[in-house]
Amino acid sequence: MTQTSTASWVRTPAPAPVPPPGRGVRAVRAVAIASCLPYITLKVLWIAGSRVGIPDGSTLLDDRIAMAIGNGLSVALDAAVVVLALLLTQPWGRRVPAWLLALPMWVATGLLAPIMTGYPLQLAVTAFSGSGSPSAGADEPFLHEWVFAVVYGGFIVQGLALGALFVRYAHRRWGHLWRGPLGGTAAAGDPGAAGPGQASGRRRGSARAAAVAGSLLALFPGAMHLLWAGGSTTGLGAERIAGRTNDFQVLEGVSAGFAVLAVTATLMLAFRRAGRPPLKAAVAGAWAGSGVLGCWGGWLLLASLMPTDGADPHTPTLVLTYAVSMVAGFLLLSGVVSVLRRRAA
Repeated sequence: MTQTSTASWVRTPAPAPVPPPGRGVRAVRAVAIASCLPYITLKVLWIAGSRVGIPDGSTLLDDRIAMAIGNGLSVALDAAVVVLALLLTQPWGRRVPAWLLALPMWVATGLLAPIMTGYPLQLAVTAFSGSGSPSAGADEPFLHEWVFAVVYGGFIVQGLALGALFVRYAHRRWGHLWRGPLGGTAAAGDPGAAGPGQASGRRRGSARAAAVAGSLLALFPGAMHLLWAGGSTTGLGAERIAGRTNDFQVLEGVSAGFAVLAVTATLMLAFRRAGRPPLKAAVAGAWAGSGVLGCWGGWLLLASLMPTDGADPHTPTLVLTYAVSMVAGFLLLSGVVSVLRRRAA
């Protein structure tokens, strides 16, 4: 018995060592980390009392406590990008539990994706309409124009660099989960190709229930964003209506688009509906769309609950939209996770 156990142990191959990152990966990691520095520097300066980039009359000066709390959270979120960039490129990063990496990356995707798509669209609309720089705004500017270019430019670089590192990491660690066709079972030899029927059925039911519930909830914020993108003032306060610009409508259109993407891709995954997009495209769409709904909605909900000295621009309709969006995003994410767990069973 001992000889058999020993022989079996000897024949067990040792796990393949993870090679250190190459020069290109190290360069992308450096870009990801460096792109965080301007934003973090500005936030730290503002917390310390500096007014660099903040014009007179800005609403940021109305409540110093709320400003410090919001900027502190922003610094923590951007500092997490540095940690993620290291985790995705170091050999020890492969030993991190899946949820401990996937959840922060989902949050990063949800917060960065609207900026990466919305800001270039705002620049394009501004260039064609001649209405002034994006987010420069109304009578009392929120921030100096150069701040938006520096901050949003840094966010776009962050998203591109961090996204490239995550795609490389995910392909190596979990690539088998999205191998094969969108409809039907996984390809032969795929670890997710087969599993106990009863357990697989429960996972499928769980995925579909979460996808349907999240999709139904997402109809409300998706419809509201679409209305606001089209120029409707339903549910908006007087201050928000007075301060609307083309940028506001562009961002609302982007939010509506991500809601459609989240619902469509997640339902395709949960109900295994074959289509032109490959399985990995459906996973990516569901991942990004649910992240925008859940994380951007949660961030705006948190901002709406912060105390303000002046008139509150967040109406009950806005707060409800943010809250429902957050819940819908997490439900859709649960559906995606259930699908991937079924394939990995």
